[in-house]
Amino acid sequence: MDDSIFISQANYAKNMVKKFGIEIFKAKRTPFATHVKVTKDEDGKVVDVSLYRSMIGSLLYLTTSRPDIAHSIGVCARYQTNPKESHLNLVKGILKYVQGTYNHGLLYTFDTNTSLVGYCDANWAANTEDRKSTSGGCFFLGNNLVSWFGKKQNYVSLSTAETEYIAVGSSCTQLIWMKQMLEEYGVNPGVYYDNMSAINISKNPVQHSRMNHIDIRHHFIRDLVEEKVVKLEHVSTDKQVANIFTKGLDVNQFEYLRTSLGLCVVNI
Repeated sequence: MDDSIFISQANYAKNMVKKFGIEIFKAKRTPFATHVKVTKDEDGKVVDVSLYRSMIGSLLYLTTSRPDIAHSIGVCARYQTNPKESHLNLVKGILKYVQGTYNHGLLYTFDTNTSLVGYCDANWAANTEDRKSTSGGCFFLGNNLVSWFGKKQNYVSLSTAETEYIAVGSSCTQLIWMKQMLEEYGVNPGVYYDNMSAINISKNPVQHSRMNHIDIRHHFIRDLVEEKVVKLEHVSTDKQVANIFTKGLDVNQFEYLRTSLGLCVVNI
């Protein structure tokens, strides 16, 4: 368009919903409920593996323009080896959400600035089976979303501060890579966070003994802060955009964060 670019996979989403027979069901307003706890469900009913993997693959392709389903489909994708009926129902729930929002897409406006900003968060011990935490983050160039991620951490964290510190480390790594591409434009990246413990650790030059167990590779954050390569700022939890990549949310919070990402409907 004259003042913006709208990226949408509306036709693909509509055909996918029809392909898997979901169009006859009532649409949902969120892909995952807040109370959902996903497990291997060893005693659950076995379902068609090919069907399950086909659904997962189709939804993963949709995340190209739909970061709002990235967390939910990422969780379901972990169970492709031996999916059960409970897992299939969760995937169908995501499809029901897509059914009601198939015409949503990412809006990129030309009226913006060159500030590079990241939001990151973590959900401590989110996985009920191995107690590993989930990191999530998203990055904006001006007011346009340019990158996002959601990932289960590699090992179990002993505290919320540790898991949040690991998440901010991953985000800083991504920011530095992006900054190197944009530094000729004088971009000054920042990270917005809702955990003061992680921010205080990064700014305090004295390492507390209780934090010695954090892997040394994450301590490069301190150097980045001291050298003013990045700036860590606090943001309230209700405005933490990265929450959408780490956990299930209630309808109001989910729709608010979805809009904050730049997802919307454009009539062309």
